This record gives sequence, C-alpha cells and structure tokens, in this order.
Amino acid sequence: MLDLVDVGERSIESYRRSAGFHAVDAVREAAADLRGARVLEVNATPYGGGVSELLRSLVPLLNDLGLSADWRIISGDERFFQVTKAIHNGLQGDARDLTDADRAVYLEHAEACAAAFDEGYDFVVLHDPQPAALLSFRDKGSAKWIWRCHIDTSTPNPRVWRFMRPFLAPFDAAVFTMAQFVPPDLPVRRVEIVPPAIDPVSPKNLPLPEATAREILDWIGVPLRRPLVTQVARFDPWKDPMGVIAAARLAREDVPDLQLALVGAMALDDPQARDVYRQLRDATHDERWIHIFTNLQGVGNVEVNAFQTLSDVVVQKSLREGFGLVVSESLWKGTPVVAGRAGGIPLQMADGVGGFLIDGVEDCARAIVKLLRDPDLGRALGESGRARVRERFLIPRLVLNELALLRSLAAGRPVDHAAGHDPVCGMAVTGARPVELTVEGRTYRFCSERCRSIFDASPGRYLARR
Repeated sequence: MLDLVDVGERSIESYRRSAGFHAVDAVREAAADLRGARVLEVNATPYGGGVSELLRSLVPLLNDLGLSADWRIISGDERFFQVTKAIHNGLQGDARDLTDADRAVYLEHAEACAAAFDEGYDFVVLHDPQPAALLSFRDKGSAKWIWRCHIDTSTPNPRVWRFMRPFLAPFDAAVFTMAQFVPPDLPVRRVEIVPPAIDPVSPKNLPLPEATAREILDWIGVPLRRPLVTQVARFDPWKDPMGVIAAARLAREDVPDLQLALVGAMALDDPQARDVYRQLRDATHDERWIHIFTNLQGVGNVEVNAFQTLSDVVVQKSLREGFGLVVSESLWKGTPVVAGRAGGIPLQMADGVGGFLIDGVEDCARAIVKLLRDPDLGRALGESGRARVRERFLIPRLVLNELALLRSLAAGRPVDHAAGHDPVCGMAVTGARPVELTVEGRTYRFCSERCRSIFDASPGRYLARR
C-alpha cells in the first residue's frame, strides 16, 4: 500500500472572508453531484514543493465537500529520485539523456508502486513524472485516471519524452498549467488547462502581524534596518539563484546597503538541491549581506511568510517555470515582485499588475533599484497584485476547477468553457466583473485582458482543443 499522508480537516467555509461568498457557494454547488466519490491524489513527497502544498489544502477540502479523498506518496530511494529529477529536467528541455540503468531504475520502482496500489477509487490523479508509469503496470479498473503535469513540457528533450510518452497513453485525461506546455504529440485525447493556486489560510499565507514578522526575521538573523530583497524558491538551476545574486550585486552599486535572502526547501524527491545549495554557499562565503536559508535550518512556512511580508522586493528569476506559486504568495501579502517571463508567471502578473517582468540580469537589477527608490510605486503594484490573486489564484478556484473536471469525466463529456472557464488559461472565472468575448453566438469569460487578446488572435486553437 502506498504511504498515506495525514492532512487533518479543513472547512470550505473558512475561505468566505478571503475568497468571497460567491466563490465558496460556487464550490459547494459543483461538489453536490460528487458526494461520496472516492478520489486519490498521488505524488512523490509530502513536503518541500508546490505540489505537496497544493495537496495539503486540496485533499481536506474535497473531504469537507462530501467526497472521500486520500493523498498517498510513492516510495523510492535516492537513486530513484536522482533519475526522476533527470526526467523532470529533461521534460523541461535539459539536454542530458537517460542511461539504460536510469530507465531500469525508474521502471523497477514504478512496478513496485503499482503492486502496492490496492485500493479502489473512482478517480486517481498522478502528479508529475515520478508516479506517471504506475498505470502501465496495473489495470485501470473502473476508475478515471488523470495525469497532472505541473512543469513546463513545451520543448522536452526528445529522447526523454520518447521514453515517457508511452506511459501516458492509458490516462483518461491530462492536466497542464498552461496551454503552451502541452506537447504536440501527447497521447492523451482529453486535455484540460488548470493553473494552481495558493491557500490564504495556510501558515505561509495567513495574515502575520508586522511586529511578529519582524521578531521572526530578527531571530533568524536578518536585520530590517536595510533594504531586503528575497527569492523564495527551490535550490534549482531553473530558478537561476546565481542570476539573482548577480542582479543583487549590480543593484548594490545604486543601493549599497541592499541585502539579499535566498530561501529554499530541501524536498525528499530533489537530491540536486543539496548540490545547488553548496554551490551558492561557496560562491557567497565572503559576502555577509547575502543570507541563505533552508527548511533544514528551521526556516519553514511561517518564516517564509515573514520574508514575503516584510521584503521590500521579492524576486522570482526563473528561466523555466511551471507556475511559480511564490509570485502569488508574495502578491497576496502586497509585496511587489520582479520576475522572469517564464511559465505561469506572466499569467499571475497579467495586465501590468504586481510588479515587473524582466529579461536577464541587468533588467532584473534595474527593476529592483526602481522599486527600492520608489516605495509608493511598490505599494501600488503590490496592492494591484493582491487584488488579482484574490480574484484568480486562491484555492477555492482550484477546487472548482478540479470538481468540474471530475464531474465531466464521470459524465463522459468535456468541460463547457463557455460556462465560466477561461478557454486560454483554464481557470474557473467567477465574480461580477469578468472579461468577456462573444464568438459565433457564444460568450466566453476570461481571467484577464491578456487571455482575451490571446484567444481573440486565434480562437480556433483553443476551441479545437476542447
């Protein structure tokens, strides 16, 4: 049996204040026909990444709504997770190929996990490449199986994709964060686009009094008498931490007392993170203005909350990105963001809200300096970003998306995107002031002017996908 993660209880009613009455009511209505349905969510780690944070919120909410949901994790040793990290990187375009030994390790663990899978569910959701091959070693039974891909697979390494592609063919549906991430030869007929979301009542995102946040950062050794720039991200080359350091060094030429914090988590399924962490320590050992923290040093969700709340600027200089939830986390706290134009980041900062999208080290440094020199601009951008997150990127919207997919799979029909889902980014669009466009007598709703413009330029691309 796969290991069960204990998630406790949570009520959808606790989101009425943060997400709004309409959003909670819409979720309750969508769940009514699914009461009693058994749902299993499977990933590789219970901590240390965006997927685990999503599941820790999503699963108890599904239970609160009357479904019977479990979260289980696959097992694996360090060698297995080295291979799955190589697959992850390859699917995001890394040039390194898998060896025959790598493939054998992956398949051996997939078969063992399939043998440990002995529960009966109505819906099974496998997250990312780690458990993706499990279905190839067992019968589907009566369940609907969904592969949920959280990474950018738009230009995968052809050899890695050729290895992984056959394992996806048996799935009933595949879910991606962005339409651009769907590989052109995906063997799954049913595709949905669902961006992730943050949990506003989790320890990382609940309102933290300024005095408490200051005490937390003071306790871990970050003085707030100097401007603070922070990147919260896994220690991963795709997050470009060395580029952040280079940008901060440039910015210090104009703001000499700037200090930088790099805050990251060491996840069970990411052995590469330890190597990147050591590289960062070695590269900055004589620069006392750079602080590097991990969850292994006791810097967890509450401490991240304090960093995002009190930083003058949050940076997310990703080179490739699935979504980058830390952008929405920071904007939710009203903190302006400087971020790379990667993956789902522009979606979170659409229509000029939240901060600056940048290209390269010099551009990043200029944006940091601009925000540090103009705090009023930073506050205005942060406030606009918080409003967008409230409308589009809180967990009730993600629950609504998942419920819509499960209902449509149970009924054997596609999600109706003219009935409240953005056909470009896939988000469930609620609220009184949607962006709309009518095509051939049908009115479609969008999360932003950006998505409406993309749709208007090529509507056939998005309607054909459905």
